[in-house]
Amino acid sequence: MPDVKAGVQQQFGQVASNYATSTVHASGDDLNRMVEIAALTGSELVLDAGCGAGHTALALARSGAKVVAFDLTPAMLEQVERLATERGLNNVVTKQGDVEALPFDDATFDVIASRYSAHHWPHPLVALREFRRVLKPGGQLILSDIVSWEDPTLDTHLQVIELLRDPSHVRDHRPSEWLSMMGMTGFVAQIAFEWMLPLEFGAWVKRMATPKLNQQMIKALMDGAPAEVRSAMRIQPDYQFSIPGALFQAF
Repeated sequence: MPDVKAGVQQQFGQVASNYATSTVHASGDDLNRMVEIAALTGSELVLDAGCGAGHTALALARSGAKVVAFDLTPAMLEQVERLATERGLNNVVTKQGDVEALPFDDATFDVIASRYSAHHWPHPLVALREFRRVLKPGGQLILSDIVSWEDPTLDTHLQVIELLRDPSHVRDHRPSEWLSMMGMTGFVAQIAFEWMLPLEFGAWVKRMATPKLNQQMIKALMDGAPAEVRSAMRIQPDYQFSIPGALFQAF
């Protein structure tokens, strides 16, 4: 039985190309906000931690800054390189590795960005300590991810649905958990943006190649969910639903 990180590599290695074409990952108000908040001038060195197919790295590279696209899964980095070549961006370099053990010197980066990755990290406190270490004094961390609700019932339903869809899922942390963890690792953090992410069920499960049985279990869970869960998740008759996201800025 593989450990969590081996499971992430195995799961995403099989579906890397799906993430290169995913509209959810390639665009979004939160991605635009990340670029705005970063306010890059072109002289910075940026780390995209858990870059996936590289949509955040490529968006930040448009400023002219040098971006290191860093991910655990080699197949994802192949997608980054392909997309960068297609878009004529020669200021993006890829590096394979673990966010919990960054292979970089202290005070290396001006900006660290991470989007739709942190819910796969087994030990987020370790990753945040590494970010603090490799970030230059005065630099900033911009982290965007799916988050959970503070309400325990809503939180439980979201985690179960996520795990059934993707066995490499660890946890959608609550905003209060992120703020607490960032404070514990020396950051001063704030929530810069919140949104509800609408998901079309078919595309959502296809992207992760979710087995049919698991799809049926997710639908059964949605069908039997309490009214407050159905309302908060905006579950529709065709199983379209929405989940919360938050963008954190930390110094």
